Amino acid sequence: MQELMKGLSRGGFDRLVAQHQADKHSKGFGCWNQLVVMVYTQLAGAGSLRQVEAGFNSQHTHHYHLGTRPVRRSTLAEANAKRNPEVFEQTARALMGQATRKLRQQAAELLYLLDSTSITLKGRGFEGWTAASRTRNTQGIKLHLLIERGEALPCWHSFSAANVNDITRARELPIEAGARYVFDKGYCDYAWWAQLNACGAHFVTRFKGNAALQIEAARPIPAEAAEVVLSDETVCLANKHPGGGRRNPYTQPLRRICIARQDKPTKPLVLATNDLASDAQTIAAQYKARWQIELFFKWIKQHLRIRQFLGRSENAVRIQILTALIAYLLLALHHKAGGFTQSLWQLLGEVRATLFQRPALEAELYRRRRERQQAFAHCQPGLFA
Repeated sequence: MQELMKGLSRGGFDRLVAQHQADKHSKGFGCWNQLVVMVYTQLAGAGSLRQVEAGFNSQHTHHYHLGTRPVRRSTLAEANAKRNPEVFEQTARALMGQATRKLRQQAAELLYLLDSTSITLKGRGFEGWTAASRTRNTQGIKLHLLIERGEALPCWHSFSAANVNDITRARELPIEAGARYVFDKGYCDYAWWAQLNACGAHFVTRFKGNAALQIEAARPIPAEAAEVVLSDETVCLANKHPGGGRRNPYTQPLRRICIARQDKPTKPLVLATNDLASDAQTIAAQYKARWQIELFFKWIKQHLRIRQFLGRSENAVRIQILTALIAYLLLALHHKAGGFTQSLWQLLGEVRATLFQRPALEAELYRRRRERQQAFAHCQPGLFA
């Protein structure tokens, strides 16, 4: 665990704590202690406060090297319920920025995937703050996430109530010039599309069925793509005045690409993009990559603790989700830095089995012991010399 925590700057974390005065009235259990214990909770798969307390405290000889101390479940519960989650928010953002900087050095163009997932929260303790915002399908909290396709690393996140539209949070997303964003038709908002286009970013999404389009030109389809690409057209949005005194801000040409689906031959995918240069098959492959974010949500829900919560207040839920993202990022950065060939799930299994072992330290102690033995053997005269 100590090797993983090296991916996080302790000095930067302490500056965040001081900035938000988050350790005020901490009584010896500060934000760093809370972070270490909650990351342990995620990596160990602990499902209750009792399990966290028993498992973490059984490794008390390793607490010094982690800069922490034994924990009591009542203390952890109180910290999760009352402590400002902004420190953990900014810690997650710092790790995301660290990962993204490395990606920018390796890729000419970044492909980002945008989506949200609902986390169901029902029962005593949750009803007080989730019941008012529940929808027909879910009750709980939404996690909005942007990930990079290649390494599946989160780059941006936001929380909202279950009844908040996805596009509402997407408008807060900082747009990166030259990047490519892939999202579903739940983010259909022409004003936001215009903003992406104005910032020099490309996007790939789907048109809604009732989109009013004016065909400008049909584009040629290569013979080798004829079975996949049904049509490729340059279009413009025909409805310039949607109503209510509003004006459609998107005036630039778009592409409408119809892609055949084997599972639904009568309902092809109708893609929308402002990329007028790439071939249609490349655009279709980029949209297909959107499923990677669905797999990411499935991965963290299965392998980290964001379904079973240690506390039932909104504060405790947010902190636990944030520490799940922090744990994932630390694991992914460790996977990248160590040059591991196994999957992230295999690495998590290895980390979970050897959570408090320190391989580098044990190897160093073994080397020193061997050197002492060799030096002693060299100095000790032979018995019959």
